[in-house]
Parts: sequence; structure tokens; C-alpha cells
Amino acid sequence: MEAPAPVTSATSGAAPLIAVDRVTKRYPGVIALNDVSLNILPGELHAICGENGAGKSTLMKILAGVIPDYEGEIRLRGAALRFGDTRAAEAAGVAIIHQELNLVEELSAAANIFLGRELTTAWGLLDERGMNARARELLLSLECDVAPQARAGSLRVGDQQLIEIAKALSFDTDILIMDEPTSALTETEVARLFRVIARLRARGVTILYISHKMDEVFQLADRVTVLRDGKWVSTLERTATNAREITHLMVGREIEATQFTEPRRPGEVVLEVNRLSLAWPGHAKAWRLRDVSFQLRRGEVLGFAGLMGAGRTELLECLFGASQVPPQGRIVLSGHEVNFFQPVEAMKAGVAMVTEDRKRLGLFAQFDVGQNVSICTLDRVASGGMISAAAEERMARASVARLGVKTAGLSAAITSLSGGNQQKTIIARWLLTEPKVLLLDDPTRGIDVGAKAELYRVIDGLCREGLGVIVTSSELPELLTLCDRILVLCEGRLTGEFTRDEATEQKIMEAATQREVGGRKSEVGSGSHSGGN
Repeated sequence: MEAPAPVTSATSGAAPLIAVDRVTKRYPGVIALNDVSLNILPGELHAICGENGAGKSTLMKILAGVIPDYEGEIRLRGAALRFGDTRAAEAAGVAIIHQELNLVEELSAAANIFLGRELTTAWGLLDERGMNARARELLLSLECDVAPQARAGSLRVGDQQLIEIAKALSFDTDILIMDEPTSALTETEVARLFRVIARLRARGVTILYISHKMDEVFQLADRVTVLRDGKWVSTLERTATNAREITHLMVGREIEATQFTEPRRPGEVVLEVNRLSLAWPGHAKAWRLRDVSFQLRRGEVLGFAGLMGAGRTELLECLFGASQVPPQGRIVLSGHEVNFFQPVEAMKAGVAMVTEDRKRLGLFAQFDVGQNVSICTLDRVASGGMISAAAEERMARASVARLGVKTAGLSAAITSLSGGNQQKTIIARWLLTEPKVLLLDDPTRGIDVGAKAELYRVIDGLCREGLGVIVTSSELPELLTLCDRILVLCEGRLTGEFTRDEATEQKIMEAATQREVGGRKSEVGSGSHSGGN
């Protein structure tokens, strides 16, 4: 992917724009940041790297006024400051794009962009026309064709992420913090974001960029700071280091590239899908999915690739009984035709799904780790309408141990776990239902390189135990690592199928940008993939 060349106006001799001096942030029983000091130079793109839990997001939230209570000092343009809230930070020219989306789902895209600072007419009335017009300008600057009036909750994660970016840009900020901004974006959207970043840097905007993706870091950054266990480890010029060194500094050990050289031996067909179609009421395209057919075998990892709007998430939702309208076609599970109208029906039949939006749809934030694991199988530990706390604990503890979840205990808050361990917790929950088919929708989104490798091994192990696994991902290297076969969707239709030996990134992308037209293939324009994931 072509990336903008790093802007070189930021030099080591320039006075710091931001100086972080011995900043420490303590929580009960945890030191999230421990005596961290670093300088941010004007006009640079400064990457902040580290494993989940290293303190990256905590530091960025302090800089953006989300966390006002900390030890140490931060100086902006030489003046000591302490933002009391995000409004104070925004007034000083600092805006943040959070990794976890913070949209009000019932409001429109435009209303979310201007939330708390709505435009008004000369009569003091809400200027919806003006907000829609400005929102459209911002979204078009991101090459995004989402309608400003569209309800945020109706959009896919990728489009919601672009609304967050548009919201940050609307402040006309000169310091922009991006916390994993590409975590929900496909390669097409990432390329689009890189073009936006190039334009911002040409205007002199300083960017703090958190990412687990080393290719992004080394395409974009001027300098790279590594945090580990809440402490500063090193700040290096991009040109003086490499991805292997940064990864080693992040984890304090070498991480071998994940490879599964021992071939899997798939068994009998466990899931068969024939001519599955999903209507799109009221839309010009009429169909989200059209005539999709495939088989999944026990002990096989089947991957689905495709650009934004290809229908990957919609396909999994159909298989799990979670689609907005009932699908058409035939679904056969273990030799029996099934029609799921609710996820609970799919769960009882042996289908489990880990959603792409962990925070909104996967976790029960008010529950602890143990309760998040056991919530779908409480009937196993209940007698006479009463739940046995001891039996529930034994069940949850065994599941946590099986998946290798790193937690202070079953009573720990689920939100205290790293992204990778939260994802393991969700998988542990679904494994307790004893599924025949496990659906994983972009399962490593927002997870660091070490946790990804651990999840890959978990998925491989489950597959070798005989589970049939379907996985979608925005990252082609992930699919190439995990999958025995890869199917490619484009605008709701299957346009490619590759075995593990046949698949390459180029072949998959060629298939992902083709659609069937009158019996022949035609390239799809990059602007036609703004729908679902």
C-alpha cells in the first residue's frame, strides 16, 4: 500500500511541542503509568507502541483531558497545564480519536460530529441544515459517502470509526491523537486514512499515533516511543530501527512469526450453505448477500475476505440468527436443515459467534470476568431455580484456565483485562456451549502482536479438537496464517475461493475488487464499498 512520506520538518533540534515529565497514574492495585517522560516535536507523527496494558491509551487520555488526575507534569508549548476535561483540551487544540467508539447510537452522524457544540441559527434554533452540510464536507474529506442524516447505530463499525475521525477533525485541531484508528478499517479504508493523514501533516498538524501494526508505524512515523508495563522503554528515529527491534522492546522477548506447518485433517461436513441471500429493503442494491454457497468441515478454519460492504459480517449474522431480516436459502447443520430467527436458537443448535464489536456486543461491562464466562450456561449450575455459586466458579475457572486468560481473578472487572484477554474470555464463554461451529468476526481487532499470536494458537488448537471455525478479518496476513481455505466476497457475492497453498494477498485482493456482471468479471470502484463490513 502506498503511504505518504514522513514529513521531515520535525527535527531533533526543535523545541518540544509537548513535554511529558515523570507522569504517573495509579489505580487501586495497579500502576498504569510509572514515571513516564518523553517529548513530542512540532509537526511530527510520533508513534506510541506497546502491548495491551502498556499504558499507551492511559497516557493519551491524560494528554486529551479524559484523565485529569495524575502525578507529574505536562507542558504544552512550554507552559505547564492540566486539562480538567476534554473540552479544555479541545480548546487548547488537542483532540483524540478513541480506539473504542464513543458515539451516541440513536443520533445521526452529523449530530454526533457536533455533539455538545451544535450549530444554531440567528434565531437560536438548531441549525440541522448547516450541521448536515458541514458534516458532509468532513465525511467527503475522508472519502466517505455516509449520509449525515444516517443514524450512527445503524452503521457498521468501519463507518462509525470514520465518523469519530470526522468529529476530531471538526475541531480544526493542531494536535491529533489517534488511538488504533485503523482497527476497524479494511485496506481500502486504511489507504484512504493515510491520504487524510498526509493532508493533515501538510497543514502542520502534529499526530500521536497508537498502533499495534508495525507496517503502519514504519510507513507513517517520524519517531517511535515504546512503553512496557506502564514504563517508558525507548524513543527511536524510525529510520534508525526496524519492526523486529520495536516488537522486541514492546514485549521484552522475541516473538516468532506464527506458522502452522503441521497440516490439519478436516473431517465430515458440519455446515452446508446453499444459495444464501439477504435482502436489503429500501436500498438500490436490493441485496446484501446473493446466492452464497459453501461447505465447512469439522477441524477446518474457513476464512472470508472482502472489502468494506462485501457482506462478511452479514453472512455470519445470518448463520447465527442475528440478521435484520430473515435470509433466504438453505442452511444445513450436521445434516439437519435449520432456520434460526434468534441467536439463542443458533446457540442451542451448536453455533457460537464472537462479534467484531467487542465493547458494544461482546462484553457485559457491569459483570466480572467469571460472570462474563458463565452467562450463557447458567442452566448447568442451577437447581430448583437457584444458581450454585461454587459450581459457577468451578465452571468459569476451568474455562479461563483452558484459554489461558490472564486475569487477577474471576472477580476482576472484565474492563480491567487487556483486549486480547477480553477476547479469550468471550471465546471461553462460547466454548462452554459446546458448539459445533464457531464464528469469529474480525477476532483480533485492536489486539497487540503478542496477544494475536496467542489467539492464533487458541484457534488452531480448537480446530484440531474437531471444531469447525469460520473467521473473517480485515487483515489478509491473518487469514493467510490461520485458514485452510479462503473465500472472497465482493458486494455480497462469492468471487473467489483459494486453498491454503493457492492463496496470496494479490489473488485475494483481485477477487475482492471484482463483481460478476452478465457472466463476466468487472472491477469495482473503490468508492462502492461503504456499507457493512
